Amino acid sequence: FDYRSASLADTRASAAAADPALAGLVESGALVRVPRRRFGPVPAWRPPDFAEPEDVWILGTSHLSAESADEVERVLRAVRPDNVVVELCRSRAGIMYASDDASGEPLLKSNMFSLGGAKFFGAVNRSINLGGQSALALRLLLAVFSSKISSGANRPFGEEFRAARRVSEDIGAQLVLGDRPIEITLERALKSLSWDEKTKLVISLFRGITSTTDMPQDEKAAVSPYELYEKLSSSYPSLLQPLVHERDMFMAWSLKRSKAVNKSKTVVGVIGKGHMNGVVYALISDQGDLRFRDLVGRESSETWASSVVKGLVRDTVIGLALWALYELLQAAAVHIKL
Repeated sequence: FDYRSASLADTRASAAAADPALAGLVESGALVRVPRRRFGPVPAWRPPDFAEPEDVWILGTSHLSAESADEVERVLRAVRPDNVVVELCRSRAGIMYASDDASGEPLLKSNMFSLGGAKFFGAVNRSINLGGQSALALRLLLAVFSSKISSGANRPFGEEFRAARRVSEDIGAQLVLGDRPIEITLERALKSLSWDEKTKLVISLFRGITSTTDMPQDEKAAVSPYELYEKLSSSYPSLLQPLVHERDMFMAWSLKRSKAVNKSKTVVGVIGKGHMNGVVYALISDQGDLRFRDLVGRESSETWASSVVKGLVRDTVIGLALWALYELLQAAAVHIKL
């Protein structure tokens, strides 16, 4: 499936009518339009008064690009949608309100896995409630690891989301958190791995965090969450489904079938470029099987014995994650003093 060829005809004329300056984004595949006539049928389980959006526009962005932020503003002001759906969940929504001032560089660079903001402890509690302590530990490890490998990037993370929030407020559009909660995603990712794979993953992340070998500058620059997911999935193929494919379907559900977009005329999605193909495919191929409960499903509880073993591994992983975080912060503090 090639989302560009599947949507180009529907996008060209509409983009030219909205703003001829959008042609470059259309031809590059960064901007697509999927009209309601391309959707599958509205499922019978939906209330009779539910109406899917007339048009869904999707803009593919880079999370570490000032250019993407400019493109978001240009598209939103041209299309003037009713809703703007962003690739964030509740516990990552603070990214949209983070300061753009880079004068006080944080010890840990902000990224898609960060637990930060004014309600830090609320985010921790939410992570434990939704994904469990093991998912929280994995998130901490990924946050530190992602911060380290992207330390060469000279742009703050998520500028396009901050642009989406500002412009949405200006034009009166409703902002919608369209990604599956990261806690559930990481919980499902862990459950997709065998015990041997879980151990190898934690060890490899831990080694990457604590390694004193300096990475080449080109490898440290601008590593997106999607690229990190792809790298992990190449070593652990079972991760591809929960980390990428299921999230593509969830974002498609948010764009066309969530309560927030009911009876909307136009919706614009702001998502990472790597998700474009999967999201457009899910929008077009859906035959009524995009259901919230299926995309966030939780597996049944484990036996007593396995839960004891799981708790032991969980507490070990949490200890390693917190120790790695402490070591990185301590090293950063020493570097600042010098």
